[in-house]
Amino acid sequence: MRHYFARKLLIYGLTFVVAVSVDWAIPRFMPGNPVQNLVSRIALEPQSSHALTSYYMKAFNLNDPWWKEYLAFWGALFHGDLGRSIMQYPTPVSVLIMRALPYTLGLLLPAILLSWYAGNKVGAMAARRKVLDNSALPASYVLTATPYMWLAIVLAWLFGTTWHVFPIAGGYDFSLKASWSLPFVESLAYHWFLPFVSLFLVAFGGWAIGMRNMIIYELESDYANYLSSLGAPQRLIRKYAFRNALLPQITGLALALGAVVAGALVTEIVFSYPGLGSLILNAIQNEDYFLIQGIFLMLIVGILIANFVVDVVYLIVDPRTRTGMTGGS
Repeated sequence: MRHYFARKLLIYGLTFVVAVSVDWAIPRFMPGNPVQNLVSRIALEPQSSHALTSYYMKAFNLNDPWWKEYLAFWGALFHGDLGRSIMQYPTPVSVLIMRALPYTLGLLLPAILLSWYAGNKVGAMAARRKVLDNSALPASYVLTATPYMWLAIVLAWLFGTTWHVFPIAGGYDFSLKASWSLPFVESLAYHWFLPFVSLFLVAFGGWAIGMRNMIIYELESDYANYLSSLGAPQRLIRKYAFRNALLPQITGLALALGAVVAGALVTEIVFSYPGLGSLILNAIQNEDYFLIQGIFLMLIVGILIANFVVDVVYLIVDPRTRTGMTGGS
């Protein structure tokens, strides 16, 4: 067990170093200079503009060689410093991220967990009920093939622009002040609903198809036929089939996290939802190196932690993995 976790931590550590290094490098391949872009928006005389540009270049260490910037980045990272935003200087990047993170987590966690649970349940029922299979399966194929952004646009147009049922922008009513009052919470849920539904539906279709196919495969396996020949009740056979079919779905959850997170970011952009998606769009438009790398750093850490949790859950629910570790037969 100890060797297993040590190996996993080593793999995740190497993945973290490589991913964060790529995260640091990508913004610097962007064309243009973020400081010149910032200064150009301010109407200044040439001398003042030059002085301001020199000040910002020195403040952000952009005059240093790339290897010095890279080492300084890791040094600051180990001290918990993500730098300061260029577009909202001198606000720290961590402050901007922490303002947007609750919105993204509030959107992602319910969408991921509820779609996984509901998709597996509906897929398992569709595998043994022909009526549900004939209706749920085609709908699931359509949903899972639908891009997150396209479905978000359709929902915004239909329920927001055409029928005026739900709002299509913001995280809450702009006339309200953020608090734990009932009107604010209601407005928060009201604005949250459409982005959540767009994420839930796409993910739900994939889980339903996967579970339906796995249940059919398990019911046709040797152990299911053997139990059936012994006269075991079908309910017991289906129970074993569901438990075995659930294991690949847990693995699939870890593999799908990246796609769901990316889908959440573009969905937030469609709905102008004040999460990390809208924040990273503003950062890219303003060439804010430090905010871009800070947001992607948070996503990298979140996905790695979530994958590690899935590994631990898989270890708990699959006795074969534990037996293999202890050398049992």
